[in-house]
Amino acid sequence: MKIAIVGAGAWGTALAMAARRAGCDVLIWAFEPEVADGIAQDNENRPYLPGVKLDPAIRATNDLGDAAAADIVLLAAPAQHLRRTVGPLAGQLAPSTPLVICSKGIEQKTLSLMSEAVSSLFAANPIMILSGPTFASDVAAGLPTAVTLAADDIDAAQRVADGLSSERFRPYSGNDVIGAQIGGAIKNVLAIACGIADGRGFGDNARAALITRGLAELTRLCVAKGGRAETMMGLSGMGDLVLTCTGTQSRNYSLGRAIGEGRTLADILDERNSVAEGVFTASAAVALAEQLAVDMPIATAVDAVLNREADIDDVIGALLARPLRAEAG
Repeated sequence: MKIAIVGAGAWGTALAMAARRAGCDVLIWAFEPEVADGIAQDNENRPYLPGVKLDPAIRATNDLGDAAAADIVLLAAPAQHLRRTVGPLAGQLAPSTPLVICSKGIEQKTLSLMSEAVSSLFAANPIMILSGPTFASDVAAGLPTAVTLAADDIDAAQRVADGLSSERFRPYSGNDVIGAQIGGAIKNVLAIACGIADGRGFGDNARAALITRGLAELTRLCVAKGGRAETMMGLSGMGDLVLTCTGTQSRNYSLGRAIGEGRTLADILDERNSVAEGVFTASAAVALAEQLAVDMPIATAVDAVLNREADIDDVIGALLARPLRAEAG
């Protein structure tokens, strides 16, 4: 099976290794020519996944058109750039070629889920979502990982899952495309909240409360958007949420922790070459929640701190002063 991966960040590179272990013929596209050259010549992606030796059989390119020959295309570009990145492939892909979205986020300008953004360009192609609890370095190292692969046609999802699976990388098929995306997008925002709480020294109890009440928030949004509540109990919901809110490898959690310790968002972003998607998703999630009449106080608090220059202590105080209510809902 020929697999093309669009996006050569840490996650796209890790997916290339996972697909290769599954026996696939793998091509990875990088926006930066030097990244493609480094993978091709040195079997390493030093800017985004340093220290990880890649399978020499993984090919790299800077020509997006090369991806059109693949049997399956995995989309791993940053969420806010995904539409623009894959646009040039429109008209080049066979309509039967599945597009597997591996990016997690909500478009800021349009409030579109990634499936909505991609299907607007590729109306005939099967659209699938790969999501779940994954740190790129663990996947690249071949450590055991389980993910959700969701598509409207669950049989088609199972066929792709079979093609990508190996002993250490296990995709579970599903058909809740919306739910798989809501879980993957909103957990990044909630991870920033948990990081802020830890940076403020609030302890383990506070983190557990944020995870639990955050799960209620993303479930409300999922259902309002047309997804299923039970999906939020699976790998692309609870699984991804727990990992991202507790693992020190999480870019979103670590960003939140630095903010909680008193650093500015601008300074944190200036020293990183990787994307913390929750920074961009926070405002989009809050706007989408308002559009759907969904109450999301934790996400709203994170957006206020990140994007609206709100005082962090005032925001925390307002959260803690919210009226008590029944836990359900």
